[in-house]
Order: sequence, then C-alpha cells, then structure tokens
Amino acid sequence: MAHEAGDAREEPQEPSTPAADDYTRPISSAAPVTAGWGVPGGWAAGHHTGVDFAASPGTVVRSVGTGRVELAGEAGSYGKAVIVHMKDGKHVLFAHLSKITVRLGRVVRANTVLGESGNSGRSTGPHLHFEVRAERGYGTEVDPVTYLARHGVRIA
Repeated sequence: MAHEAGDAREEPQEPSTPAADDYTRPISSAAPVTAGWGVPGGWAAGHHTGVDFAASPGTVVRSVGTGRVELAGEAGSYGKAVIVHMKDGKHVLFAHLSKITVRLGRVVRANTVLGESGNSGRSTGPHLHFEVRAERGYGTEVDPVTYLARHGVRIA
C-alpha cells in the first residue's frame, strides 16, 4: 500500500535500556516519604537508618542503579529484603518486601524490578524501607536522599 506525501508512520520502538550510570527512584513518584533518614527513635542504631515510602502491598520496587544482588531473602527485622552492591561501591537495602523477584548474584540496572513492597519483618504497616550503606554491614548507613541527589534523583 502506497503512503501519501506527509504520511509519517513511526515504527514501534523497543523500550530504552538504562545506561550503566543511570539512577532512578526505588518506587513510584506517587509514594510519599513518611519517615526520613536520621530521625531519632527506638531503632537499634538510635535513629532511622533509611527513608520510608508509604506504599500499598504489592507496589513495584525497582533497583536505583547498576549493581549485583548480594541478598535476596529474609533479613531479620527487615523481613524480606534485597541488598544490591552498587557499581559505585555502596550497598543499597530494600526492606519489608512482600515478594522478591530477583536472585542472589544477578546484575541489575536502574529500573530492574526487585520485588514488591509489603509489611514483612518488624514493621508497623506496609511501606518500603530504603537504605544506603557505605559497607554491607549494619551501622554504616549514609543519607539516602543525598546519595540519590548526587546521582541526579530527587526523592524528597
């Protein structure tokens, strides 16, 4: 079939794959921050070690950037959790999940689905706890808002 002049038809395009240095939010922009980093409280560290996003159970949780999955399973008070060792050396924790969809050792990029938000572990309601650590172990956390801002992502 011949196309008339000016008939611009576009071919379907594949979804873009994020570049290795791209970063994104861990959860939909509709999910508000309900607890900030460093707030004093009854946590083991004496302060909140991450950022909490309000999210209904089953809300998709995504990797914020490129890295390798170091934990995909139960993590004590964090419930079902995923830790990604990022390309920049930081360790990012996604906690209180209802479902995990990645396996240990998998390389992920920004927007890779890691699982779904939930209320597992020691939690007072459904949400995503998002934490950034200088090292894998507890007690090495850094401000996740600043971390993502340095990579061009605003979450608060």
